[in-house]
Amino acid sequence: MAAAKKQLKFGAFLYTPGNHSAGWRHPDAVPGTDMDFRHYVSMARTAERGKLDMLFFQDTAGIPGTGALTGGSPLRPSQARQVQLEPVGLIAALAAVTENIGLVSTATTTYNEPYNIARRFLTIDHISGGRAGWNLVTSQSEDEAGNFNLDAHMDHSLRYERAEEFYDVVTGLWDSWDADAFLHDKASGTWFDTEKVHFLRHEGKHFRVRGPLNVARSPQGRPVVAQAGSSEVGMELAARSADLIFTAQTSVADGRAFCAGIRARAARHGRAPDSLRVLPGLMTFIAPTDAEAEDKYNRLRDLLSEEWNMANLARLCGGLDIRAHDPDGPLPELPPSNAAKARQGMVKRWAAEEGLTIRQIAARLGASQGHNVVHGSPRKVADMMQEWLEADACDGFNLLFPFFPAPLDDFVDLLVPELQRRGIFRTGYEGPTLRDVLGVPVPASRYAAR
Repeated sequence: MAAAKKQLKFGAFLYTPGNHSAGWRHPDAVPGTDMDFRHYVSMARTAERGKLDMLFFQDTAGIPGTGALTGGSPLRPSQARQVQLEPVGLIAALAAVTENIGLVSTATTTYNEPYNIARRFLTIDHISGGRAGWNLVTSQSEDEAGNFNLDAHMDHSLRYERAEEFYDVVTGLWDSWDADAFLHDKASGTWFDTEKVHFLRHEGKHFRVRGPLNVARSPQGRPVVAQAGSSEVGMELAARSADLIFTAQTSVADGRAFCAGIRARAARHGRAPDSLRVLPGLMTFIAPTDAEAEDKYNRLRDLLSEEWNMANLARLCGGLDIRAHDPDGPLPELPPSNAAKARQGMVKRWAAEEGLTIRQIAARLGASQGHNVVHGSPRKVADMMQEWLEADACDGFNLLFPFFPAPLDDFVDLLVPELQRRGIFRTGYEGPTLRDVLGVPVPASRYAAR
């Protein structure tokens, strides 16, 4: 009997009003997708109609460019993403108007407390019937520090040290109650079994948390945990903690190496290597023909603002004023960044391996935020995805859209049927929970052995 084909997993990364810096200027773009809940409901239902695994929401607790460290840099009027709906509240609302699709939100460990995060995500998991996921991140943006009683961003290594302990506290709180703890026995007057509630009593360097959590155990055992760090410490945290990993890889060789590396790290932490799902970011421009798709891509490329491209690059330059250098010259030596170390490393590789100028690097960042881009007919895009999947370079993709809602519609209406025809994407959801859909195991409670 032939082995079943591997099937792609997809997140719809709803980074409104779009992942392309000029996307909101496209004639078909709806700029109001950043704040209008009705648009989110419509896009969520489109993604669910396409049988996508999950919606995925990024978050930043501040406005980029407000100059928390630089004394108040002026905002640029061409810069989108000034305001957004807080995504943890957003996925709670979307849980009530969807039935099958997973709901994953970012929440930083740098400017939150573990008890609050554990409580919010477990609540949403119950509201949704087991479809919630927490994207565990350490804050990148230095503009966040000024909103949380700090003059400067916490050091990168300290942010990850805090994140490690934060994860341990959150997952410990999620294990506060056994699945069968609540008896609701009217005859005896017993609401719960006292042997099946657990006090965490955590005392560490960053947190002291007694517990237990005042929310019952998850319908899926534990909410799914995603992680997006690709620095050395980020990968180590992901290998130890994540069910789902979002990364930036732009070639089959790089994707394959990343997957092999992260699975080997997971094995060293005592985890089954195939228990993780790796989803590189991918921006798609899809049309009935390759020529039409290329035209879509070029049209947005021509709308890019060089001013915004340079501002986007500047945040990765470790405090160096990149605008003081010849934009058509080579990238200078960059001081270490206290923001996104892995993304700065990627920029340095572009300069060293491809010989890109400062202007070219900034334009690539503006067009894709450093992620892979593919444009073409459904057949061409499906060929690319199938190649990555069969080469073990990914388990699927976190889908970035240049603007909303038309490119999401194109993906669902044009590409999904082609992937289903090839047998590499589902025609129906595998079960009611996000863990069922992703095919990732339920972690045992830390108290199970007792």
